[in-house]
Amino acid sequence: MGATKTDHFTEKQNSIALLAKALGHPARVAIVAYLLKVDDCICGDIVNEIPLAQPTVSQHLKELKTAGLIKGNIEGNAICYCINEKAILKLENYFASITAKLRSRKNNCC
Repeated sequence: MGATKTDHFTEKQNSIALLAKALGHPARVAIVAYLLKVDDCICGDIVNEIPLAQPTVSQHLKELKTAGLIKGNIEGNAICYCINEKAILKLENYFASITAKLRSRKNNCC
């Protein structure tokens, strides 16, 4: 069997790409912003805050959870979601390394 496209990149590159892809939709950005705002695990409130149908919000939550940006715990009949701080720190470190490299450049390209 042939190599997949992701096989040509490092684990770190694939990991960052997965996180970035998960943030590639405004509804998912809004969900992350809401979870940061409430600063707690929440169960059913997300559908009331995002102007989309419940199944659509559920699909976006699934994408964020699959990427590892959020965590979900089952409490009774509901799944409660919160931010996965490790994933956010991974993004923070990635962008900090880019910023540091840009600041250390001696010439302006383009």
